[in-house]
Amino acid sequence: MLRQSKHDGKTAQTVHSDNGSPMKGASMLETLRRLGVSPSFSRPRASNDNAYAESLFRTCKYRPGYPINSFPTIDEAREWVLTFNRWYNTVHKHSVLKFTTPEQRHTGEATAILEHRQQVYRLAKERHPDRRSGEIRNWELPEKAWLNPEKEQSD
Repeated sequence: MLRQSKHDGKTAQTVHSDNGSPMKGASMLETLRRLGVSPSFSRPRASNDNAYAESLFRTCKYRPGYPINSFPTIDEAREWVLTFNRWYNTVHKHSVLKFTTPEQRHTGEATAILEHRQQVYRLAKERHPDRRSGEIRNWELPEKAWLNPEKEQSD
């Protein structure tokens, strides 16, 4: 992503990218330097950074109604994004939230939903033990949800 900004009356250009090796390679960095462009890289686990934006954008562009070429007007684009946002937070079930919605998580409704699922699974296993091996699925919500969780350090 190319950004332009003004500092002391001069226009500065910055290329923002993920931390991929092609963008961090010596030849790319040298080319940027020769062109007077500053490199900028994503920060791990920053909610407003590249990986989060790309993940959300992928979900966005595969939704029905997303235009093939572009939105006809800025107002139509804004309306589509508002509709998408409502769907994403109130209808779309997120796997990291054990297939509940963000709204259900924030209102506390997810806890009751998941307790009910736990009971259904437990009852099904009791009724038909021959159909299930091992433990029933874990329906407990994680305390925190991360796109790129930190790796645990081993001592």
